[in-house]
Amino acid sequence: MLLRLAVLMFCVFSITTGEFVVAGILPEVAGDLAISVGTAGLLVTAYASGMIIGGPILTALTAGSDRKRLMLILLGVAVAGNVLSALAPNFTWLLVSRLVTALVTSTFFAQAIVVAVRSAPREKAASTVARLAFGMNLAMILGAPIGTAIGGVWGWRATFWAIGLACLAGFGLVSQLITPPNEESRGSAVAELRVLRRRPVLLALAITAVGNVGILMVFIYLAPLLTGLAGHPDGRLPLLLLGYGVGATVGNLVGGTLYDRNPRTFQPMLLGLLAAVLTGTWVIALTPAPTAVAVVLLGGLGFAIIPGMQTRVMHAASEAPTLAMAVNASGYQVAAACAGLLGGFIADSGAGPRPIYLVAAVFTICGMLLTLVGVSATNPGGRARRLADRRR
Repeated sequence: MLLRLAVLMFCVFSITTGEFVVAGILPEVAGDLAISVGTAGLLVTAYASGMIIGGPILTALTAGSDRKRLMLILLGVAVAGNVLSALAPNFTWLLVSRLVTALVTSTFFAQAIVVAVRSAPREKAASTVARLAFGMNLAMILGAPIGTAIGGVWGWRATFWAIGLACLAGFGLVSQLITPPNEESRGSAVAELRVLRRRPVLLALAITAVGNVGILMVFIYLAPLLTGLAGHPDGRLPLLLLGYGVGATVGNLVGGTLYDRNPRTFQPMLLGLLAAVLTGTWVIALTPAPTAVAVVLLGGLGFAIIPGMQTRVMHAASEAPTLAMAVNASGYQVAAACAGLLGGFIADSGAGPRPIYLVAAVFTICGMLLTLVGVSATNPGGRARRLADRRR
């Protein structure tokens, strides 16, 4: 179980590094391809669009496929996408290659989560998701900086070569070491799509979309919030972002453990704490030292809520967990897109970026209220857990 989880974590790390690293090499890409940085930023938009649209569609089309074979194909596409990115002769070629790579990211992550969770005891589902998502955390706090450093020394193309090699290593590990657990026969794409119409599934997906808008809005605009508003020097920003990443890593693992212990209590509690910290950060937004502490807390709480959200979706859509996880990943990307647009509108207004904290708190409270509705409607742990409690 631990070896299988470690292999899947490495694969998630390899694929998602390709998502996070682009922001660090945009100036190099723009200069080499003779385009503006704003135009190069379309690479981020294309990747997000590929995950939002392509993930659920590809996952639905591959419903019923052998999981291991499908995971190998997805990793193979990731290798090819990064190699094509490294060889791109112009921006259009690079844009298409990033879009192709994005199409397989959500589907692979969904497959990896299902394989990991099905290999673990049910009561450890959320902490298993958290450990797998740790690979994504590492992509943010290690993969992106390393990839950016590689690009700074050997050029941005070397960054994509390195990611392609990492995905190729993941391909070899999966082919040799991963044996998906036995499971009941899986349904067709139409049957899995029907599951997404159920109210508990739709509610779980809504919790992910609404509950993450606030923290994503703050993360996207951390630079102006910390430098322009709180007065931190520009040179300190990488250290503050590292603090956010460390907080995210710890929060992700702690959040999964807490959800396993008591999902009915800890998930809304974590969202409430996040809303409180966002409000408190609005109060101290102009002072450097307190905002530095707040950044770590926001990273911790912002990622502590994610394992529970993902586990809720899996339990609500137990007959179609892979498609549900792909749709859930798309919901997260939709939240990011909305956060970017709304946060930009606020930052460009006469009030400046400071109200972002309060608006983020409001969205987080809405996510908490949706969670409370879900808690009152059903126990995410399921009927079996309730029966076991009664017997005790």
